[in-house]
Amino acid sequence: MGIISRGFRGRPRDDHGRLPPGQYQVHDFPVLSAGPTPRIEQDRWEFAIDTEAGQTHRWSWQELMALPQESPTADIHCVTKWSKFDTTWQGVSLDVLFEDVETAAEYALVHSYGGYTTNLPLEDLLDGKAWICHRFDGEELEPQHGGPARLVVPHLYFWKSAKWVRGIRLLNEDWPGFWESAGYHNYGDPWREQRYEGD
Repeated sequence: MGIISRGFRGRPRDDHGRLPPGQYQVHDFPVLSAGPTPRIEQDRWEFAIDTEAGQTHRWSWQELMALPQESPTADIHCVTKWSKFDTTWQGVSLDVLFEDVETAAEYALVHSYGGYTTNLPLEDLLDGKAWICHRFDGEELEPQHGGPARLVVPHLYFWKSAKWVRGIRLLNEDWPGFWESAGYHNYGDPWREQRYEGD
């Protein structure tokens, strides 16, 4: 008897160079969360950027909706090894939110409703690399996927794209978030397979 069953072809291969090492493509949108799904009504939602100097910039849901909107399309990659191609989003670029923020900080700690946190270098949130998104695939973002709004940073593993985002704290020193404190890689580049500390 052979080791591989007749007709087994394995996971589909990516022939366009879009699949990072160790990943496989999915067509659904798997749901993974570190805890229960918070339910935040839009009229209670707000987003804030707190600078290292103690200044706070705050937006309500209505104020976020009034800002210039973008519709990025991106491949996303989960640390659990699935990748989804050509995901379509709608939201506000972090570049817009940071226009009037004065900071010399190099690091950001992202906070979510429900208590989740994740850390990133500030440069990974700017220059067209990240958005606060409220729509996915033409529909309002469902709570299970981070609605009413989530951070989307597609060039890093998707745990960095915090669901149910509520704010960013700017820091002079790096401060690990939830998964980073539990042994996940501090940066999380899928092309370098930075899944866990030491990768």
